[in-house]
Amino acid sequence: MARRLNVAVAATAAVALGLTGCSSPSSNNNGSGNNADTGKITKQENAFDPSAKGPAPEVPGAHKGGTLQVVAQSTPNTFDPTDIYYVDSNEIGKLLFRTPTQFDIRNGKPTLVPDLTDLGTASSDKLTWTFKMQPGIKYEDGTPIKVEDLAYAVKRSFAHDVYANGPTYQLTYFKDGDKYKGPYKSGDNYSGVETKGTDTLIIHLAKPFSDLPFFMTFPMFTPIPKAKDTKQEYKNHPLATGPYMFKSYVAGTSLNLVKNPNWDANTDPARHQYLDGYDFAWGAESVKAQTAVLNSNNPKDANTINYDVLDATLIPQLNGAKKEQLVQGESPCTIVVQMDTRKIPLEVRKAIAKAYPSDQIWKAAGLNDYVAEPASTILPPSVPGYEKYEPLPDLTGRGTGDPAGAKAMLQAAGKLGFEVSWYYDNTKPISQQTSQIRADALTKAGFKAKPIGVATADLRTKTGDYNAPVNLGQSPAGWCSDWPSGGSWFPVLFQSHSVTDGQSWGMLNDPALDKEITDVANLPADQATPKWTELDKKIMGMYVAIPRYYDKMAILKGSNVGTTAGDPTMGMPLLASMFLKS
Repeated sequence: MARRLNVAVAATAAVALGLTGCSSPSSNNNGSGNNADTGKITKQENAFDPSAKGPAPEVPGAHKGGTLQVVAQSTPNTFDPTDIYYVDSNEIGKLLFRTPTQFDIRNGKPTLVPDLTDLGTASSDKLTWTFKMQPGIKYEDGTPIKVEDLAYAVKRSFAHDVYANGPTYQLTYFKDGDKYKGPYKSGDNYSGVETKGTDTLIIHLAKPFSDLPFFMTFPMFTPIPKAKDTKQEYKNHPLATGPYMFKSYVAGTSLNLVKNPNWDANTDPARHQYLDGYDFAWGAESVKAQTAVLNSNNPKDANTINYDVLDATLIPQLNGAKKEQLVQGESPCTIVVQMDTRKIPLEVRKAIAKAYPSDQIWKAAGLNDYVAEPASTILPPSVPGYEKYEPLPDLTGRGTGDPAGAKAMLQAAGKLGFEVSWYYDNTKPISQQTSQIRADALTKAGFKAKPIGVATADLRTKTGDYNAPVNLGQSPAGWCSDWPSGGSWFPVLFQSHSVTDGQSWGMLNDPALDKEITDVANLPADQATPKWTELDKKIMGMYVAIPRYYDKMAILKGSNVGTTAGDPTMGMPLLASMFLKS
C-alpha cells in the first residue's frame, strides 16, 4: 500500500490521484548522481550508515529557543503511532517517536541509520532478523524503554480492527501474520516476535523481506508499554521518546509540543531539539495562510511555516528577499495515467502514448515547475533505483501529442476506431477540462473516445473497480514510496496479485515477471537497487502507463524561520531540524 497523501499536503497529486539487511554501508555521501548542467538527479542509490551515532551534526547557523508556528489546511487524522500512515502525521511523529531505525536526511537524500536499535542482522535463510537495542533510553516520564515494549508495539500493529489506517506489510511478511489478530483478541503469545535478554528484538518472517530495516522506521514500531496502552485513547497523549512531547492537544484543531526532558541527544544520530516547542494549528484557508506567512507582517507570521502546497497565485511574489522563504524539495510520488493491458493491445497502448497531449493537460491542471516535474520513469528521483535513462518513445511526460503519427500506428495495427474509455469527475472544472483535452486529442488520432462523468463521491469507487467498463485511467493514478526502495513499488504494483489486491498499474498477469520481481525483492537492498532500475526500464517498455509527473515539495516559511530542509521520504519539511533565526 502506498503511503497515504494528505490531500492538502499533496494538492497537485490530488488532481490526478484515484487515491490514495544492509551489507554495503555508505559514508555521508548520499550516492546520487547529478546532471552538471541542470543540477537534477540522474541516478539515486541506497545509502546506509550502520555506524551512525548521536548527537546529530549541527545544522549550520542553527539558533536555540523560541516556538515555531506550524499551520496547514488539512488535519492529521491520528497521533496513535500504530495508526499513523498519512505523511503529515508521519513527519510530526518524528518529533515524538523514536523507532528501531530511522532516516537521516543528508544533502537532501535519506540515509538509513540506527535509532533505538541497530540496522538488524538477517539469518542465512533470511527468515529471522535480530535487532540490538541501545541501552539507557527513556520515555518522557523518565521510565526506561524495555525491549519488551518494542515487541508489544509489533503485536499491537496486528489489531487492525482497532487501528485500521496503519501499514499492513506485517500481515503479509511476518510469521503467522495472517492468523494473529493482535494482543486484544489473540493475547500476547505471537510467533512472529520474541525478545532475548534485555536488549534483543527478534522478528520471524513468513517469507524473506530484505526491506525490513526500512519498514522499521514507521511510527508503528515505536515502543509502547503494555501497562500504559489506553487503546483508542492513546492517540490523545502517546508516550514520547523523541525530542518533543505533547503539552496540549485538541483533535482536529491544534497541537502544542514542548521539549521532552528525557530525550538524550547523545543517543540520536538524526534529530535536534533547537526549538522550545511547536504550535500546530489546522483548518486555516490555504491561500490566506500562505499569504500571511509570505508577508510576515508580525512576529507570529514571521515564526510560521505552512506545509500546504504552494499556491500558484503567489509565485510572482517570490523574488527579492521573499525568494528565501520558499522551501523546495523532493517528494516520494509519481503520477501516471495507467492503461489496462488486459483490454488494450500493446500497439494500441503505444498509439495512445503517441497521441497523448501532456503539455495541454499540464497547463489545464495548473501544474508548474515548483510543484511538479515531468516524469519518464516509474520510480521518482527520491527513490534509490531511480535513473534518468533515455525515455521510451512518447513516454517523456512532455509534448503536445502527435495525432497523425498515432493514427498511422492504429491503421498499421488494424485498430482505427479503437474505443478508449475512462471515468472523470464531472463536478470539478479542472477534471472536466483535462478530460475534454484528452478526448479531443484521442479522437483526432483515430480513437473512439468515451469519457464517463461521475460525481466526486463515486469517483474513487469507480476508478478502483477493475471490472468496470473502462480501459484507461484506473486507480491508483499515483504512487508514493512507503520507504525509499523499489521494494515498496514493484512487488506491490506489477505482480499478478496486484490486480486482486486492487493496487495495480497496467493489470499485468505475467508469472515470469512475478518471479523476476520476487527474486529482486529477496536480494539485500544494496544488491536490489540496480535491479529495480532494470525492471523500471523493462516495465516502462511494456507501456502499462503514461507517466505524467513527479510530485515536488514547495511550501512557504516566515521570514524569521531558519534554513529548512525537505524530507524526501515524506514530501514534507524536515521538522526535527528546524529553528528560528532569533
